[in-house]
Amino acid sequence: MRNLDLTTLRSFVAVADYGGVTKAAGFLHLTQSAVSMQLKRLEELLGLDLLDRSGRSIALTPAGEQLLGYARRMVSLNDEVMARLTDQAFEGEVLLGVPHDIVYPVIPRVMQRFNAVYPRVNVNLVTSNTRQLKADFAQGAFDLILTTETGMGEGGETIHRMPLRWVGARNGSAWRQRPLRIGFCRHCIFRTVSIAALEDEGIVWEAALDSDSDRTVEATVSADLAVGVLLEGTQPEHQEVIDHGGTLPPLPVQDINMYGAERVRAEYVATLAGLIRQGFDALRPMRAAG
Repeated sequence: MRNLDLTTLRSFVAVADYGGVTKAAGFLHLTQSAVSMQLKRLEELLGLDLLDRSGRSIALTPAGEQLLGYARRMVSLNDEVMARLTDQAFEGEVLLGVPHDIVYPVIPRVMQRFNAVYPRVNVNLVTSNTRQLKADFAQGAFDLILTTETGMGEGGETIHRMPLRWVGARNGSAWRQRPLRIGFCRHCIFRTVSIAALEDEGIVWEAALDSDSDRTVEATVSADLAVGVLLEGTQPEHQEVIDHGGTLPPLPVQDINMYGAERVRAEYVATLAGLIRQGFDALRPMRAAG
């Protein structure tokens, strides 16, 4: 059985990418003769001409073009294995807690940018509800947490504000029914303010379900069996903001707060906090609640 040599494949990819042996040799920190020798060994192993040397510049032959895709994948996989098992062993960790409804779109972008700056620091992301996150944070379970609250607790920093909206199934009619059937998780922080708003308007309501599962609530609202309340722009694809024409009460604006940034234990935690601020700053301006 014949085995391809990754060193020769790496040289072949470099020559293809840089358009010649000289530049490839500089990139690989090898002599031109060493790169040329590796290319010759690869061609001899395969019994094929991989480079067309007839012109003033080197070009790939049809066989070389066919090999290039395989070579890139093999070199990339080799580098991934080496990085995962040796070079890129994590040297630190940030414990970040975020309510599930504000993970997108900011947090994935923040994590990607953070990884580019600190590739050896792992971001351990946990999603939960605000009450649980604050309780766990008080016990030291997180470095940073985000919350959605009306107002802000001690030690917090408001980084964005978003209005709450009544949401329901697409083209649904549950919002017209009385008593109004509402769907919330048992510990949802939006539940209290929404019920208070309904009662201030004298709107009779009843709970459509009693569950700790966000997915259960989402399914119930999406089935047009209840209405829910979410931050504007966070409703799933199969739900919509209800155009109720004022028949449902206005809801308060929610503060998105960050806790922990004032007591960071490492520079990279401060960097992550800064990226989170920038991420929410980039969101569109908040409109008035209604």
